Amino acid sequence: MNTFFCSDYARQVGEDLIGSATNYETYILVECPPPWNTEAFNSRWVPKNLQLLVEEITRAKLPIRFLLIANDISHKADETTLLIYQKKQGLSFGYCKYEFHLPNIELVAGVVKKWLAHSTTDYQVYTDATRDILVCTHGSHDKCCARYGNPFYFHAAHTVADLQLDNVRLWKSSHFGGHRFAPTAIDLPEGRYYGVLNQETFKSILTHTGDIHCLEKVYRGWGILPNQLQVLERELILHHGWDWFNYKIAGKILEQSLDNQTFLGEISCESPDGSLYTYQAQLIQDSHKSVKLRSTCNSQKESVLVKYAIANFWLSSTKVVSFAQ
Repeated sequence: MNTFFCSDYARQVGEDLIGSATNYETYILVECPPPWNTEAFNSRWVPKNLQLLVEEITRAKLPIRFLLIANDISHKADETTLLIYQKKQGLSFGYCKYEFHLPNIELVAGVVKKWLAHSTTDYQVYTDATRDILVCTHGSHDKCCARYGNPFYFHAAHTVADLQLDNVRLWKSSHFGGHRFAPTAIDLPEGRYYGVLNQETFKSILTHTGDIHCLEKVYRGWGILPNQLQVLERELILHHGWDWFNYKIAGKILEQSLDNQTFLGEISCESPDGSLYTYQAQLIQDSHKSVKLRSTCNSQKESVLVKYAIANFWLSSTKVVSFAQ
């Protein structure tokens, strides 16, 4: 019997979570009741036309992430929720939401194809502000997500209800990476990733209150940024506090060495008052924080997981908006 749990081991070796958020232009979230197979879109309730579309997108290597989602009433629902989150260009808070309520899951593939082709669909699109938090509970993909994801989801639902956050929807989700950080979550429309969560840190994330330094242990990074830049963004969060979550952000790698050991990165931000700031940083591979471990419960071989550190960073430009008295 395999008693190895990758999330337990990652905690034991003290792996730093930052830089593990994945970068996609588009998330396509399809409501589908579990149980889900190891490969989620091969599950019994997923129609063939949707399986073929996912395979086609995967072969084309497009920056699109398909996920199955469900909540406690998905089995009873008489419609299928389709959520498409599209990354905004330039300075932004993350992603734009496009939501469809379809009579059944067989219609999802056709709506997605039309949306990707920028064609009008036959169904109403909802763009009202909601906060969709995905918790990986995909135990058939990695048992840590069942062991830690399911209990976290159960208690998180009570946390959301107790805080009376009417615009927050909590979803069980199929695998989106980082199961060694279970319980792990994505917070949309921002697209920020979190791991090794508990209810106390989850409450801080929901309300943007409490000790900002709790994010040092649970923040995986912001999926709109390259992995190396996620280290700088965490540093800026710790510097600015929860106010940072009200800033519009854009980031890019300006230079990188031939051996991919060093990078010059830049994050630009706009504060709520319209002031503009640009930070630059020299980022390096951190041999002390990089770890070699079995990154999944089922893997037999260890993988080297490269981590990055800030050699130095500086404020390279400012444009402060001043208001006349």
